[in-house]
Amino acid sequence: MSAKPLLTMNQDQKNKTLSSNFYSSKSSDLNGEITIPGDKSISHRCVILSSLAIGESKINGLLNSSDVNCTINAMKSFGASIDMSSNDECTVNGIGIGSLKQPDNPLDFGNSGTAVRLMLGLVSTYPIETHFTGDESLTQRPMRRVTDPLTDFGANFELRNKEFLPIVVKGANLPIPITYEMEVASAQVKSAILLAGLNTPGITTVVEKEKTRDHTETLLKYYGYEISQEERNNKNFISLEGQKFLSPVNIKVPGDPSSAAYPVVAGLICKNSNIKIKNVLLNPTRDGLYRCLDEMGAKITYSNKRNEAGEITYDLEVKSSSLKPIDVPADRAPSMIDDYPILAVAASLTNGISIFRGLSELKVKESDRLLGIYNFLSKNGIEAKIDSNNLIINGSSGGPKGGGLVETNLDHRIAMSSIILGMVSDEPIRIDDIETIKTSFPNFIELMKKLGARISV
Repeated sequence: MSAKPLLTMNQDQKNKTLSSNFYSSKSSDLNGEITIPGDKSISHRCVILSSLAIGESKINGLLNSSDVNCTINAMKSFGASIDMSSNDECTVNGIGIGSLKQPDNPLDFGNSGTAVRLMLGLVSTYPIETHFTGDESLTQRPMRRVTDPLTDFGANFELRNKEFLPIVVKGANLPIPITYEMEVASAQVKSAILLAGLNTPGITTVVEKEKTRDHTETLLKYYGYEISQEERNNKNFISLEGQKFLSPVNIKVPGDPSSAAYPVVAGLICKNSNIKIKNVLLNPTRDGLYRCLDEMGAKITYSNKRNEAGEITYDLEVKSSSLKPIDVPADRAPSMIDDYPILAVAASLTNGISIFRGLSELKVKESDRLLGIYNFLSKNGIEAKIDSNNLIINGSSGGPKGGGLVETNLDHRIAMSSIILGMVSDEPIRIDDIETIKTSFPNFIELMKKLGARISV
């Protein structure tokens, strides 16, 4: 049985209304206590693994965003029963590994690169045909880095122009386990292969030269699945045997460190500020930004260390700080790949030159994010330069002139970073689209206003 004909989703940015144009103005005296929404990476994975477990799982603190909703809708299409309550609690009745059904319609993943790449892995070892599509931004993002290793399991992929969505997936009838050595550090590719391995007889192994975020491995263990991890010859080997069982769980999703980064940096660079942020995940594979801020002289206190969903979690207290320039090495990129836009804002408030090295991966995010960072800085009076895959920022503690219009190009992190930059600019910064923020941090504007940010239509 085949899915219904594939429809390509196309978002027309020209239809934006005036209400989507927001202004961020100079702010100070940020104060208060906030709780950050659940981590996006963990939320996607909890929905998938709960749907593959046999029985009822309860997920507390699940990120209720458009990105995660894409994963929820996909797993419903495969046969799982999922109920999301109004207070970010989610009940999932799973169907078990090996039991995905043929979807009746194409799966639309909106703007979510994580969701589509994880799902490409999941369905590749099931004997079903699935059609994948997404919005204007997602259909421009490369997918072969995921589909190429998945073909080794026996799956077939039909990609637009041999690289992009829309994609038709014909899963393997008799999947073959693989050993795959990662060419580029990518938690999404690694996770896609491990998810494919769940429905594959035999042992599937991923070999990493650089360690990437390890939420999939941690959560598989939390759901009772046996997975081995060992280091040999400066490489990380992750292996699992397929066609076993996942156990249902009650799990609490910790707060997203990439979402927390925006109020953290705002608290550091806005005068007379003192902010408390509860329940922030600080996994060692995700803490690159916080290491950078510590090296820059940030006044951040980490307290109430605890374990949530198998992850280290803290409460943070942030105070206004005088920051120093930083030279960020390329090998730190995997631990902070989503956080360079907001680190660029922090660097622009230092006296001197900061260099971010090895940013090639930013060119294939929701937009060309490296160019996006350069654009929103330079349009607001900050001296910046792209040198190959490096970004050079000449900052000033006095703050930028501001007054520019930032075109987000459907990139939620450019939108949020621009809003934080406006809070220290002489003139308000205009952001052309804040709807995209809903993909990862739906109550961002509300929380920032609660702290005292001056954000207006």
